Amino acid sequence: MSLRVGFIGLGNQGKPIAEQLAMADFETTVYDVAHGPMKELEEAGATTATTPRGVGERADLVGLCVPEDKHVPAVVLGEDGLLEGMRAGGVILVHSTVLPETIERVAEAAREQDVEVLDACVTGGAARAAARQLTYLIGGPAEAVEKARPYLTATTDVEPVHAGPLGSGAKLKLCINLITYIQWAAAYESMALARAVGLPQEVLEQAGRSNGQLTDMMVAFLALHKAPEEAQRSEGFQETVRRNMKIAEKDLAWALQLARQSEIALPVGGLVAQSMARLYGVLDEGRR
Repeated sequence: MSLRVGFIGLGNQGKPIAEQLAMADFETTVYDVAHGPMKELEEAGATTATTPRGVGERADLVGLCVPEDKHVPAVVLGEDGLLEGMRAGGVILVHSTVLPETIERVAEAAREQDVEVLDACVTGGAARAAARQLTYLIGGPAEAVEKARPYLTATTDVEPVHAGPLGSGAKLKLCINLITYIQWAAAYESMALARAVGLPQEVLEQAGRSNGQLTDMMVAFLALHKAPEEAQRSEGFQETVRRNMKIAEKDLAWALQLARQSEIALPVGGLVAQSMARLYGVLDEGRR
C-alpha cells in the first residue's frame, strides 16, 4: 500500500517540496488558499483538498509550509483544521519559521489525538528545494523522525539535522537566519565601500571568493545590486525585494524575541533588522 502524505502551503518553497512528494509516487494530497498552485500539483499527480481537514483525512504524514507564525495554529487547530481530519499515529512536520512556543502549543493539542508534531524547519530556498538540496532542521522525538523518514528522503538528498527535543528545530532555524542576514549586511557594506573608493564589485567578489570570505549565498545576494538602476526601480523587481524584506524582518523579529526570552542581547542583529530595506534596495525612505 502506498504511503499517504499531505502538504499544506504551496508557496515559493512549499510547492517544490510538494512536487517531490507527488513524484515519489506517494498518495499525495495538497491544499493551499490559492487555486493556481493546487492545479499545478494536481497535474503532477497529487489530489487536492478543499480544507486542511481534507488533507488530514487522506494523509498520515503532513508537511506544513505557511508564511506566518499565526498561520500554523490556524491551519492545524482552527475550524476544518488539519487535526480534525488526522488519524492517531500521524505526524505533522512544520516547515515554517516559527517561534518555539508555537510548536509546543500545536504539539500539545496534537498529542491529545495521538498525533506527533515535528518542527522540521527548512533552509535553502526554493531553488535548493527544487534540486532536492534542502536541509531540514528538526526538533522532536527520534521515533517520530524515523516515522517521517520516507517523507524526508523523498524530498531531499541532504541528511536532516536532528537538533534535539521539540522546539529545537525552530530555535536552530532562527540562529541560522541570524547568520544569513548578518552576512547580507557585511556583503552589502563591503560592496558599498568598494564602489565608493572606485573598486569594481567583480574585483571585491573575486578577492572574497579567493580567500573564502564570500560564500555562494553572499555572492548571489550581491547580484541583486548589479541590476541596472532602471531595472531596480521596476515594479517587478521592487515587488520581489519587498517580499524578501518582509520575510527577513519577520525572521529577525522572532530571533530578537527569542533572545529577549533567553536574556541575551543581539545588538548586531537588532541593527540588521532595521536595515533590511536598504540591504535589499527597497525604495521606501520610511524604512531606509
